[in-house]
Amino acid sequence: MAGNTGEVLKSLAVNAVIATSKGIAAGLTGSGAMLAETLHSFADCGNQLLLLLGIRQSKKPADAKHPLGYGRTMYFWSFIVALLLFFGGGVFSAYEGIHKFRHPEPVGDITISMVILGLSIALEGWSTLGNIKAMNARRGKTGFFRYMRETKDSDLIVVFGENSAAVLGLVLAAGFIIVSKLTDDGRWDAVGSISIGVVLVGVATFLAREVKSLLVGEGADPIVIAAAEKLVEEDPNVEKLIRILSIQQGPGEIVVAMKLKFRDGLETRQLVAAINAFEAELERRVPEVKWSFIEPDDQD
Repeated sequence: MAGNTGEVLKSLAVNAVIATSKGIAAGLTGSGAMLAETLHSFADCGNQLLLLLGIRQSKKPADAKHPLGYGRTMYFWSFIVALLLFFGGGVFSAYEGIHKFRHPEPVGDITISMVILGLSIALEGWSTLGNIKAMNARRGKTGFFRYMRETKDSDLIVVFGENSAAVLGLVLAAGFIIVSKLTDDGRWDAVGSISIGVVLVGVATFLAREVKSLLVGEGADPIVIAAAEKLVEEDPNVEKLIRILSIQQGPGEIVVAMKLKFRDGLETRQLVAAINAFEAELERRVPEVKWSFIEPDDQD
């Protein structure tokens, strides 16, 4: 989780600098696309503050009211961020673009805008590459796009979604501002703002769908099931895995419940020792398993 905090903090610092620069450029040029990008970057700053709040709250220890801890708090705030990205960034940018298209205004000197956009693309690209490196370190042999769909690290995937959308939005803003200037037609600038809105809405929709699944209660990675099945094969006290249920309780926090058929002849103390040994070995092999509950049985 500490690694994810670092990525969020880095993105927050980058977006604070970029948002201020874009705001200056938007004021000087009157560009709708630049205004959309300014609002997008300021929204990203707020979103990353919410993610940091979620990370902090998710680390609270378990208590009587929340016996399995507060890990899902991270998913709640990630979902809120996706909603803010949808409405605060995407919908507003599209609305601003439609307004500018109906009432086009000529774009002024774009030199400052181009310099700021170029700097912003470099900074956002650097931040996005950092996100990709962090994701590559976590995904192992899993394909990149499959990892994006299956990962439980909602804060990392949300930051990556924001940053990658920002890079694409910056490229679109630069392209449409140039076209608007060359054609002396402010409607192209408006099209740029609308395009940025469409990108943000698409990214926000993807993030909201993925995080919603985790918020409702998603099963853990199949690696957990595979580790349990392998351990059953190797443990001399266990004859059969009857059933296993797993829930992702938070980033890096998994709950596992199992029904196991143990070999005949075990006395009570031996059975208890066998269960404790099985749980300890499973948690050693899969450190993300924070809670394991085993029920000895001979049928489902």
